[in-house]
Amino acid sequence: MKALTLAATSLLAATAAAAQTELTVYTYDSFVSDWGPGPKIEAAFEAVCDCDLKFVGNGDGAALIARLKLEGARTDADVVLGLDTNLIAAAKETGLFAETPVTADYALPMPWTDTTFAPYDWGYFAFVHNTDLTPPTNFKALGESDLKIVIQDPRTSTPGLGLLMWVKDAYGDEAPAIWEGLADNVVTVTKGWSEAYGLFLEGEADMVLSYTTSPAYHIIAEEDETKAAAVFDEGHYMQIEVVGRLAGSDAPELAAEFMQFMVSDAAQSILPTTNWMYPAVMPSGGLPQGFEELVKPENARLIDADKVPAIRDEALAEWLTALSQ
Repeated sequence: MKALTLAATSLLAATAAAAQTELTVYTYDSFVSDWGPGPKIEAAFEAVCDCDLKFVGNGDGAALIARLKLEGARTDADVVLGLDTNLIAAAKETGLFAETPVTADYALPMPWTDTTFAPYDWGYFAFVHNTDLTPPTNFKALGESDLKIVIQDPRTSTPGLGLLMWVKDAYGDEAPAIWEGLADNVVTVTKGWSEAYGLFLEGEADMVLSYTTSPAYHIIAEEDETKAAAVFDEGHYMQIEVVGRLAGSDAPELAAEFMQFMVSDAAQSILPTTNWMYPAVMPSGGLPQGFEELVKPENARLIDADKVPAIRDEALAEWLTALSQ
């Protein structure tokens, strides 16, 4: 009888496991790294969803669009997490996304009105450096300096694309001249953020394109206050990262549940000290100690999502021309 009971219990457990719905979320590599938010988000969501959450890393944020275009309606993704406002228009052009089911009281610097994507965190792009370096205070001064910088490729990386938009928004028709000045400073261009930041930490460059919130990692996780973000006179371009669900998802209700979870207190309290960005919805406990030490740009820049595609093509051509000389 004991053996039969044990066998029946095992069968029931196996049946229950098989009945669990799998939710596939495409995201960027650093999100799913051991030190990123992915493992904690996965554990927290699976504790309430009775599902199997599967994160799939795809390089950096901009690479997600390329994969979706390649896979089309055949994609295995139910949700895409890690696009930003610079990629929203391109994502909508694929026709693959459904409207967002998310409702939230956002703590963003501006109202959120998009009906397809929901923001889950945000920050300001900045060049991070060691505190023993006196940084330039604008792009022109950086281009005139001998400082070595590492940046990311705008064709594969959201920070790389953000830098293009930052320079273009700040300088307009003068952007080509800015890139000509910066070309000699660029040590290398990486596919994604992780590679670039790693090179900076290894001493391969004086500064790296990252975020004003990046020093929080060193302050909180390492008790190291030797990293800082340079404040530029032109202001700083914002990044608002978003999550969206695929219209062809086999689990639309679960996808909607996950998107709502990403703006819940449970998820938002995880993000500041794993993704090292500002939460889109302020957690009940507020920001972690250490965030108050971060620089706060007075001038926030952000190009409307629907205007980005046309500006991107021109800015990318200017960037390629300058760096190929």
